[in-house]
Amino acid sequence: MMNIGEASRASGVTAKMIRYYESIGLILPAERTEANYRLYDGDAVHRLRFVKRARMLGFSLEETERLLKLWDDKARASSEVKQLANAHIETLNDRIAQMQGMVDTLTTLVDCCHGDARPDCPILKDLAGEEHGS
Repeated sequence: MMNIGEASRASGVTAKMIRYYESIGLILPAERTEANYRLYDGDAVHRLRFVKRARMLGFSLEETERLLKLWDDKARASSEVKQLANAHIETLNDRIAQMQGMVDTLTTLVDCCHGDARPDCPILKDLAGEEHGS
């Protein structure tokens, strides 16, 4: 058994996030000592590592909770996991496309900006919703 600091170091999840995950029910409440300190076992740390990895891959808390339930269900079909992962890939690809659009727009605006001592700035005009040529 380990305290929250040790569980944090072992899992790579901050103590604050461990408390948060516990408060929202993503992980089971920790056992408590007589002094009310949290205690975590190896299984809890393993779950925290799972959560951390899922979050690093961009899964939402809801998706992570679903993945944990699927992981716990030894009778689950892997097709359910694959379906969830494929849906997440689509979401990531949409975000990438949106971000690439932002990069393209900003690149065009930066290219149009003289970047000199003049006050005229197409970047600020665009953010204000003004036409570039006005």
